[in-house]
Amino acid sequence: MNPWINYHHLYYFMTIAEMNSISKAAEKLLLGQPTLSAQLKQFEDQLGVQLFERQHKKLILTEHGKLALEYARNIFKMGGEMYEALHDRLRPSKINLQLAALDSIPKQIMLQLTQEAFKIAPCNISLVEGRFDELLRDLTAHKVDLAITNFLPRLEATKGLYHRVLSKRPVGIYGSPKFKALKKKFPQSLNGKPFVLPTYDSQMRYDLEHWLRVNEIQIDIIAETQDTALKKLMAVSDMAMIPAASHTVSRQVAKGELIEIGQLKTVFEELFLISSHRKISNPVASKLMKEFCIT
Repeated sequence: MNPWINYHHLYYFMTIAEMNSISKAAEKLLLGQPTLSAQLKQFEDQLGVQLFERQHKKLILTEHGKLALEYARNIFKMGGEMYEALHDRLRPSKINLQLAALDSIPKQIMLQLTQEAFKIAPCNISLVEGRFDELLRDLTAHKVDLAITNFLPRLEATKGLYHRVLSKRPVGIYGSPKFKALKKKFPQSLNGKPFVLPTYDSQMRYDLEHWLRVNEIQIDIIAETQDTALKKLMAVSDMAMIPAASHTVSRQVAKGELIEIGQLKTVFEELFLISSHRKISNPVASKLMKEFCIT
């Protein structure tokens, strides 16, 4: 049976951690410094873990201390909400939600994700974009709740991370009407022709290069970018062709700005929704992880 938590001690610990000083916490709590130090020692003994370590006369939270502080903040926040609710003064608080995506993810998909979040509960949403390694770091550090990527981390980097496939769509080669003649004798007609490719942050880049090797095709790579809008702009401007899933260029195709040169039957664009394991889960992020789908 787990021991009862002394919530006075828990509050003392939280105050010390937030003020990063026993002496400053003692002043705030109107306690003597020796008394507060003794209370902290009793709390650590009760928990059976060390919450702080001293480095150059500074208090540094241990990994156990960081976890305890996260719980303490949530416990006292919920206690305050309970009091307000009992006295009919509670206003529904908004849930903070951090969403991230690779630069190459279409903005329409991020819009859909935020719209679905608002349907679940009132939210304060932070939206960030970045490189794959940056998003992975932020997920692991719990700075981000969910991330949409077109790439999965290597096996050794997946500890504590979970993913779900959002979509898997075939990739085609698209260009301006200038390249219409290349439809004949596709795909050999692509030899030596100009292309704008995604960078190696995209799984599509690796799959496309494999497809080119298998079909013994050498293309002229004039640019590499993860910016989807820039790739489409360069293609519409007659500069080069691009590999893309049909839904990402549907507007340009409808306007006649781009045409499909041919389909790559073994190359797909996959999108993944990634989250990290947390002791205290974000309810909106958890629901999105289970239910969000791209329309």
